[in-house]
Amino acid sequence: MTPYAVVIPTLVRDTLADCLAALAAATGPRPEEIVLVDDRPYPEPGKLEHPLSVLGDLRERTTVLGGGGRGPAAARNTGLRAVTAPWTVFLDDDVQVGPHWCDQLAEDLAEAAPDIAGVQGVIAVPLPGERRPTDWERGTAGLARAHWITADMAYRTEALKQVGGFDERFRRAFREDADLALRVLDAGWRIRQGRRTTRHPVRPADRWVSVRQQRGNADDALMRHLHGPDWWDKAVAPRGRIRKHAAITTAGVAACALAATGHARAATACALGWAAGTAEFARARIAPGPRTRREVTTMLATSVLIPPAATWHRLTGEWRHRHAHAWQEVAR
Repeated sequence: MTPYAVVIPTLVRDTLADCLAALAAATGPRPEEIVLVDDRPYPEPGKLEHPLSVLGDLRERTTVLGGGGRGPAAARNTGLRAVTAPWTVFLDDDVQVGPHWCDQLAEDLAEAAPDIAGVQGVIAVPLPGERRPTDWERGTAGLARAHWITADMAYRTEALKQVGGFDERFRRAFREDADLALRVLDAGWRIRQGRRTTRHPVRPADRWVSVRQQRGNADDALMRHLHGPDWWDKAVAPRGRIRKHAAITTAGVAACALAATGHARAATACALGWAAGTAEFARARIAPGPRTRREVTTMLATSVLIPPAATWHRLTGEWRHRHAHAWQEVAR
């Protein structure tokens, strides 16, 4: 059996206890060590007691480190520095490994050729069977098709240290996994899909979560500076709607500016363009969903806010990362 460690960055959400309980219950070779990185900026004493208690005999193999609230990439690096096992398996704190996960992981690692740096787990997202999924649920379901996500990702510890670990400029749980994988591949390693299965339930979220998610457009700007304009293809990532969002936002801003300067006809044309673009965006989000009153209302409201939010974050990201260097150079 190939020894491995498990690293879990956490904000100590309610999902953590279920995550650790599933890991403790999984059959097969146990992890040599579990490194839990508490990334709360101001840890609340005692909140970890219950999650740690569900680990059973794995508790004695578990180390808790402070992450300092610097984001999941930095938290994973903190955990990585404490690992001595040849393989490091990253789990998110809102997943639940399958009942035979440890056995399946052992098979995945045993089958890894010497040039394989990473073995990705299979992510299963349970969706409601009695209705169509909401926009938030469909977004979470996309994780099942994503490449290299650290919801369940095993890496050779040697390979991670060779490329300098995660780029800590990615402060959100977004794109830091794709960036790492591209650097590992550029270093001459390979990454393959494993067979172990991990469940990723859909977390509860308020109706404005899709607007807050637009902060990830700044991370897309960093990816472009680090990996070139074709990084979408390299990372096998969907291109998204940033160009359409920018066009809608430009039309809206132009309509306001033209109206303020007395150019009524041109302002009307731009306003119609903004309305048409916003309506198309809202329709694309409403059509595959459950079409309940709450969902339709949420889609209409957020479809107005998302294009300017996405455009703003993309522009600020481009400016902030305009002189971005490779992570190893920054870390050095």
